[in-house]
Amino acid sequence: MYAISLASEFVAQHFLIGGDWGRENNLNSHTYKIEVTIESKTLDQHGYLLDIVEFQRIIDLMKEKYRDVTLNDRIEFTGINPSLEHFCRIYCEDVLRLLNTSNFYKINVEIWEDSVASATYMKMLN
Repeated sequence: MYAISLASEFVAQHFLIGGDWGRENNLNSHTYKIEVTIESKTLDQHGYLLDIVEFQRIIDLMKEKYRDVTLNDRIEFTGINPSLEHFCRIYCEDVLRLLNTSNFYKINVEIWEDSVASATYMKMLN
């Protein structure tokens, strides 16, 4: 199995809903570190899992989409808590829409909220 990962870091805001989570119920900022890992059983004719330049372009687009925004205001988070778990799934779905995934086996998105906690979403592709 082959794997390639890229990481990105940015600041965004959110507030939690539906429960009493103290300070987290109010608008607050976090530094999010996101690592996306793609796995494949095979490489392309050039010996690559995927074009790293294209992968980086997608990660940069994602960084611009979420940097300095309030997650609650994004349509993807309508009616749900902007938890790390939901953010991982939504981020993964966004990346998959931008990638040609024909030869990929699995995608893994891990998001760290500051340096305290992380969540991971994994999706099998083939």
